Amino acid sequence: MSGSPRSARILRPALALIGALLLLDSIALLATGRFHFGVVLPGLIGAAFLWLAWRWSALQHWRAPPAPRWRGWLWRAGWVGFFAWLASVALFFGLIGADHSVDARKTGAPAVILVLGSGTPNCAASSTLAARLDVALAQAALWPQAPVLVSGGPDFGRQCTEAGVMAEYLRARGINERRLLQEPQSTSTEENLRFSLPVMAAHGLMSQDPATSRGGPPPVLIVTSDFHALRARLIAYRAGYRQVASAGAPTPLYLRYNAWLREYFAFGSGWLLKEF
Repeated sequence: MSGSPRSARILRPALALIGALLLLDSIALLATGRFHFGVVLPGLIGAAFLWLAWRWSALQHWRAPPAPRWRGWLWRAGWVGFFAWLASVALFFGLIGADHSVDARKTGAPAVILVLGSGTPNCAASSTLAARLDVALAQAALWPQAPVLVSGGPDFGRQCTEAGVMAEYLRARGINERRLLQEPQSTSTEENLRFSLPVMAAHGLMSQDPATSRGGPPPVLIVTSDFHALRARLIAYRAGYRQVASAGAPTPLYLRYNAWLREYFAFGSGWLLKEF
């Protein structure tokens, strides 16, 4: 970024404004109990932008001649790296913003409706989780033969489990207790899908392979958020599921881009950990 007086008159207020908006967004979501990287990182970037706006003149002096050349190179490399990362985030947002649901009516009747957990601030369903559960209710009405398996362990610092909160939400809205199954240990999408397999097996839901007489994962309909459906299916295939449909719940606008940013890093870590 240029250090001329004219550019400073534009860049400093722009950095201050963007930084303040990012920091306020982070603080507002943290205050509602949402603590994840998609919320924390914008706050850190916002704080950095505010500091840059405050120290702009000093930083220009620090890198201006007769300062060593490496200072100018470091300054330019930092901004190039940041904008390259920002471009990769924009490309990912373009990918994740598409509809990645797979209609179960095209893949075959599901044997299980598997609902993946999300945040439960104050041991109640968050708006994101409530949206998933509302979609699960609609899917349960479409597939009345399929039990509903809710999967999710305790949130950080909470005694309740996501599965317990989800089951209570569904019971209160008419799902029969005998139809509900719970997996209350998982703390990630990969664990949601892996830990759900023994629950299915315990309730006799595993598919039988005629050639080997061995059980395998049954046809499953995964209910999750719209932005999460693609990664959930990829992880499901790696975990051994073969017939997988998915239904995506809409993400509230005020949470959407924070959730997408979290998913950006989740995709990267999932690839590195070979979850899909």
